[in-house]
Amino acid sequence: MHRDYFTSASIRLLVFADRVEIISPGHLPDNLSPAALRQGKTNRRNPTLTEHASQMLPYRGLGSGITRALQDWPHIELVDDRAGNEFKAVIARPARPVQTIAPAGMGASDQVTPEVTPEVTPEVTPEVTPEVARLLGVLQETMSRHELMQALGLKDEKHFRQQYQQAAIAQGLVEMTLPDKPRSSKQRYRLTAAGLRLKARGAGV
Repeated sequence: MHRDYFTSASIRLLVFADRVEIISPGHLPDNLSPAALRQGKTNRRNPTLTEHASQMLPYRGLGSGITRALQDWPHIELVDDRAGNEFKAVIARPARPVQTIAPAGMGASDQVTPEVTPEVTPEVTPEVTPEVARLLGVLQETMSRHELMQALGLKDEKHFRQQYQQAAIAQGLVEMTLPDKPRSSKQRYRLTAAGLRLKARGAGV
């Protein structure tokens, strides 16, 4: 949506211990600056893509992405690298607190840091909206849009598409059987591996 298609560089997502970097080919268009972005100003580099995507994706306000991201997590650095022809968002990750253990008979001032052992990160259960939870609950094998709307008791196609279908796809819980033909009459929807696990656990469903 935001990259410069006149360069062949790829969009990069780099994850480090202290930060996450999202690098998009092409510096900010025209006179747009990081400071202006923080104030909510926008400039659509690819307006044709924007028009199509606004009908297909679960938008919550065109041009409001960075503003909402900064509201949720202010520790984001926006870097407009005009010499390198790229735009970078650097998201600082919170530092993990160091836990200490005080052996029996040892005071708080004498605490020692235990040897660090590898952590086993538990699988994170994604938070889903009530609408997505209902969709996961009725989706069996592969089903068409009409079948899903009928199972959910819905008649408003736009409401179903935005609040149910697109939201579940965006979270990686539902996928299309014909992803290259989103408007095909033969299009069906099915649970992804993540969707199946979530439904099996009954989390939020």
